[in-house]
Amino acid sequence: MGISTYQSYCGAQIFDAVGLSSGFVEKYFTGTATPIEGIGLKEIAVECVRRHKDAYGDSLIYRSMLDVGGDYAFRIRGEDHAWTPDSVAKLQHAVRGNLPDEYQVFAQSINEQNERLLTIRGLMQFKWADKPLSLDEVEPATEIVKRFSTGAMSFGSISREAHTTLAVAMNRIGGRSNTGEGGEESDRYKRLPNGDSMRSAIKQVASGRFGVTIEYLVNADDLQIKIAQGAKPGEGGQLPGHKVSKDIAKVRHSTPGVGLISPPPHHDIYSIEDLAQLIHDLKNANPGRAHFGEAGFGSGRRHGGRRRVQGAFRPCDDCGL
Repeated sequence: MGISTYQSYCGAQIFDAVGLSSGFVEKYFTGTATPIEGIGLKEIAVECVRRHKDAYGDSLIYRSMLDVGGDYAFRIRGEDHAWTPDSVAKLQHAVRGNLPDEYQVFAQSINEQNERLLTIRGLMQFKWADKPLSLDEVEPATEIVKRFSTGAMSFGSISREAHTTLAVAMNRIGGRSNTGEGGEESDRYKRLPNGDSMRSAIKQVASGRFGVTIEYLVNADDLQIKIAQGAKPGEGGQLPGHKVSKDIAKVRHSTPGVGLISPPPHHDIYSIEDLAQLIHDLKNANPGRAHFGEAGFGSGRRHGGRRRVQGAFRPCDDCGL
């Protein structure tokens, strides 16, 4: 999120609760969205007592050190993870060796994660229709893929090869790739000899303004204003100096070797006047489609929430902006 003080979090209601019962949420986190049911106070108390017993009990295993658990990093006998060393190795072997069979093994391990109860989706099953639909009633795949888009990963956070490959793939199927806030090299606006395009259709505009030029803006089908995700060191939005190459620095109009960061105060605090000016400037640069991205306008419950849907700017019900 990039909001780095407790005061900014307190009472903000920018989260959804997952795995907590609606009764518990309504009593202790009133007003927070909870899309599915889950545990309540009793289950939370049992978990707390169990952890306390591990820490202060007589178990020889935990006498000198608590179990790491593997919540964040993969650990043998720890928390189960969707991405394991084995699944990553299978994907690398498949890609580097162009081995379809190895990819099938990787795909099977990912697609069958429901058997390990890792995701909410994995807890559900398809409810098949009693009578199959006619294909005439089903939208063709060529139309469905037009709504596909990639995540906003900046050039710099991933390599040029990865960034351009995503763009080419999405352009081939009629979807949209997103530049992220890192800008885009000018040579990507020219088609390749085979007709492919490395140009990302969605151009992200962040308050850091990395790589945002008129050329960048006019080469967009969609403009996405990035809000509410500044960075602290070590998190998304920060590019350490040793990763800022000449090419990255050129695109971002910066200096090679100098670290780049999306500063939280500037990302998170837009005055209404600043936001109005930004919208005005973007409309004049490119009158096409525009929308907001990131956490700040995603919930639909607060100011400007409906703007998350891609489309032309439309006034907010509250302020008219």
